[in-house]
Amino acid sequence: MEQKKLALVSGANGHLGNNLVRLLLSKGIPVRASVRSLKNKEPFAGLHCEVVQADITDKASFVRALKGVDTFYAVGASFKLWAKDPQKEIYDVNIAGTRNTIEAAVEAGVKRIVYVSSIAALDYTHLPTKESNGYNPDRRDMYYNSKNDGEKLAFELAKKHGIELVAVLPAAMIGPVAFAPLNVSYNIIRLILQKQIPVETNITLNWIDVRDVAEGCYLAATKGKNGERYILASEKCTSIKETTKIAQQLFPELKLKLPVAVPRPILYAVAWLMETGSKISGKAPVLTMKDIAMFSGLQQNFDISKARTELGFNPKNSRDAVKEAMHYLRENAHRLS
Repeated sequence: MEQKKLALVSGANGHLGNNLVRLLLSKGIPVRASVRSLKNKEPFAGLHCEVVQADITDKASFVRALKGVDTFYAVGASFKLWAKDPQKEIYDVNIAGTRNTIEAAVEAGVKRIVYVSSIAALDYTHLPTKESNGYNPDRRDMYYNSKNDGEKLAFELAKKHGIELVAVLPAAMIGPVAFAPLNVSYNIIRLILQKQIPVETNITLNWIDVRDVAEGCYLAATKGKNGERYILASEKCTSIKETTKIAQQLFPELKLKLPVAVPRPILYAVAWLMETGSKISGKAPVLTMKDIAMFSGLQQNFDISKARTELGFNPKNSRDAVKEAMHYLRENAHRLS
């Protein structure tokens, strides 16, 4: 399926959205980029695309933004694992956003939607995790709940309204091009380089180059089967300790130390103190008690054969992705701090 008609990318000033805009433009596809606020022009400097204001909580803004659009890349969402009121600031925003944008796409006559879900919407009880495992039964996190329920809702609405929809489920996106503030995943790499993760949490991440995810989104638009979901991830996850080792090898001058193992009760105590401070400051803590409970020891390994076979998805090695991401952060530290 050739794609040279107008595409809309929502959340186009975010990490994935902006890289996707760049990829589509490089393929000669006309792009309309939607953002919640038009104030920040930096992500679009030198890019020949139309930039419009649209907010996922405002359906009318998306009906306008999607006029004349053939393919809608639904990237925009509230991506944070912590908020003062997670139900209101994360869950409600993402569920309303899914409903509003898909209904707006139907009204505007859009042909196809690539819905950006997350590996949060997968069941990890059998490894390696694959799409057919179903949805995540762990209901302890509002962001995770919003991605699980949002993806189900997206498929229900698409079926009800007769619009083509393919879901993609990216892992922890890192690498160029990035703008401040960094996303949750990429910020972990920054914290490692800044020696701000001193204790071993046994948390692993599935690192993936954001440009490979952008390519996966395009492949889903052109080759993905209607009603299907595709994991866009690396096969193997990497611990924060292993990620720190990569940084040690790349930048010996930083004299990075490996995170120190501590008893679990101390880990919880550290997280509790961080959370307590965050309630006062309003800034997200580096570590929460829920992070330890949900993610410590969780192996985020994936079977990506479906995306490889049906889409031709072929991501770079996660170790190479980490190295490139770290070099980019070091070279752009002044801009991304």
